[in-house]
Amino acid sequence: MLVLSLDTTQRTGSCALAQDGLVVCVHSGDPSRTQGEQLPGMLATLLDRESLTLRDVDGYGVAIGPGSFTGLRVGIATMQGLAVATNKPLVGVSGLDGLALLASPRTPADACIVTWIDAWRGDVFAAEYVDGRASEGPVVTHPEALLRHLQERTTLFIGDGAARNADLIRAVCGKNASFADPIAPPLAGAVATLASKALRAGERPLAHAIRPLYVHRAGAGLAPAGSTR
Repeated sequence: MLVLSLDTTQRTGSCALAQDGLVVCVHSGDPSRTQGEQLPGMLATLLDRESLTLRDVDGYGVAIGPGSFTGLRVGIATMQGLAVATNKPLVGVSGLDGLALLASPRTPADACIVTWIDAWRGDVFAAEYVDGRASEGPVVTHPEALLRHLQERTTLFIGDGAARNADLIRAVCGKNASFADPIAPPLAGAVATLASKALRAGERPLAHAIRPLYVHRAGAGLAPAGSTR
């Protein structure tokens, strides 16, 4: 099963291909250009590089958030269009879940994975994961508010929000904090892996049902987001 995925939750978007759940290749976008300017050309470039066409793709994955309103809308709409045009399934994946998956192999024993996506204006979208499952969040708030209860815990941070606030994390958490390497990896590979898992499990969500995942400051409320993993 070949899955084509896209992430537009981070400033530098990315796309990827996974064959039977294993990531074949990842292509990162140009941070100097907007997501709208790069799509769908970025996807076409990836397929051309692998000598593939949309006819070879069995399903699609897209990061549904959290992230910027414009980035999410552009990314989801692009993949919805491809899924409908080719009559193939589309799976929506939380970007925070994708980051946690990427961090898992690097996590020290008994450590908590903290995923932070830059939410602009000094805030971050955040969630915490223990043993592969979300234990806190997602929320959006200022980093200092999130770090208060992490000072005494062994934590591994990942995401562009963690990169932006690395000095603050070190100052508050000291030796208890570590960082993924790279700290802000492209997300599309993890999106492809999680989408592949859902498709192999028999999930066949309707493309038009995929919705952005919005995290609100009051109570971390989530909008309906179709299928997420």
